Amino acid sequence: MELHHQFKSGAISAEEIVKKTLHNIETFDSRVGAFLRTLKNRALEKAALLDKKRKSGKPLGKLAGIPIAVKDNIHVQGELTTCASKILHNYRAVFDSTATRLIEAEDGILIGKTNMDEFAMGSSTENSAFQSTKNPWNLKCTPGGSSGGSAAAVAARFCPLALGSDTGGSIRQPAAFTGVVGFKPTYGRVSRYGLVAFGSSFDQIGPFATTVSDAALLMEVMGHPCSFDATSLPIPPEAYLEKLQKPIRGARIGIPHSFLKDLNSEAKSHFDTALAVYKELGCTFVDIDLDILRYGIAIYYILATAEASTNLARFDGVRFGHRSKEATTMDQVFDLSRKEGFGPEVKRRIMLGTYVLSSGYQDAYYKHAQKVRTLIIQQFKKAFAECDVIATPTSPFPAFEIGAIQDPLQMYLADIYTVSANLAGVPAISIPCGFSSDQKPIGLHLTGPQLHDADVLRFAHHFEQATDFAKRRPHDWF
Repeated sequence: MELHHQFKSGAISAEEIVKKTLHNIETFDSRVGAFLRTLKNRALEKAALLDKKRKSGKPLGKLAGIPIAVKDNIHVQGELTTCASKILHNYRAVFDSTATRLIEAEDGILIGKTNMDEFAMGSSTENSAFQSTKNPWNLKCTPGGSSGGSAAAVAARFCPLALGSDTGGSIRQPAAFTGVVGFKPTYGRVSRYGLVAFGSSFDQIGPFATTVSDAALLMEVMGHPCSFDATSLPIPPEAYLEKLQKPIRGARIGIPHSFLKDLNSEAKSHFDTALAVYKELGCTFVDIDLDILRYGIAIYYILATAEASTNLARFDGVRFGHRSKEATTMDQVFDLSRKEGFGPEVKRRIMLGTYVLSSGYQDAYYKHAQKVRTLIIQQFKKAFAECDVIATPTSPFPAFEIGAIQDPLQMYLADIYTVSANLAGVPAISIPCGFSSDQKPIGLHLTGPQLHDADVLRFAHHFEQATDFAKRRPHDWF
């Protein structure tokens, strides 16, 4: 990363990097709304330590001098973690997430907490209790969600890296909408310790970046086993950057043509153009059967909401967060605090999740959905026996205008190509592959087998090197 090398060489100090980054955020983010707050004092203190460290000749970490934004459902000790919800508006984290601890250990500079859909529930970042984030490519449009603030921060070049969380596409869909790289690792590859849970069997922390190599760098830092997370995989970190250079000539890319038959003409044109790039790189294509993914949205919104209704039960107005001033009994504390603290989308998903877990419906919905999830995992395994990665669009459409989608079901369909990776626990990435007729970014989605994170990043890197989409940036927001 260029900024890292400039700092190491002494061409620029960490203090200068932080002050310039904070100046850009303070000057221009009022139009974008990517950040809920900056971590000014923390960042300046870290910069001062780094400058002393460099001057004394001590070894510098992999992320030395790099400002990194953090989605506001990931803990940074002593800082607010609101999940963009009124119910946690005053909650300060009492411990660090493993991801942010590893970043700071490698001398990364945490620069601020970014906006999101409340409790990561949404596809547009319109469900935040505090503000609406805008897409830097078109300020009338949403940046996607739920990690829209992190995506917008990187797209607007406020910072080169950001953390998001991905439960059903919440890193990859906003990455596609904002023309940046968004990577969801294999489930368990990055520790969930310190990530406020939405769907515990789906959630993964992952990077946003302007290039695949930068995303790979952050994965090298975060991809360590963690004793505090029972789902963390007990395997050593990988040398992702080194593996990016391995050739892909002769590799097989799976295309689920039947599943993609309803693509609109513009989306299909960009997808076909992206495949032509891989053909020039020497790849071959295999038609694979993933028709079962048509049930993915239904299965996801049964299982994820069931887990959400359980995970969000802890926010009750007793231990932390918002407590209703109108409550006079313990029952009212529970009821009114949640009624006042949660927004409409969170309430909708809690009710849906509670319903599918309720007596008389658990067998009909939840258990049946778990069985179909197993079938989806098995179908992926069969597909990967025939190919190295699977390619689809990231989203069926580019960024839409803020307020344009009011029907929740239509909004849920924005995740049709992304939820399957979370259901199967496999790695997936969105990379820029073109622009719509009205100059909105479009993303290409690559999915790999479990633990083949390096291969997914490698295929994305070779596409990026063969095109110029990653070099483009929005200009009309400042």
